[in-house]
Amino acid sequence: MANAPPPDERTVVVRLPEEIARGVEARIRGTGFESVDAFVTFVLARLLEEPTHDGFSEEDERRLRERLRALGYID
Repeated sequence: MANAPPPDERTVVVRLPEEIARGVEARIRGTGFESVDAFVTFVLARLLEEPTHDGFSEEDERRLRERLRALGYID
């Protein structure tokens, strides 16, 4: 199914919280995804294929700020 990028393709490192990485590992078990990297690459590529919109609504921004605050990323 989906594999990691070809070895000659330039990549960057993205850090995930361990809990999320373990959740992804559990979700991809028994699928064609060979790694967390392959799954995340697939999901983000599909997300980028979707048409963009004009930004966040006020409600979207409020929910995002609440989530980031709950995760300790912002005060």
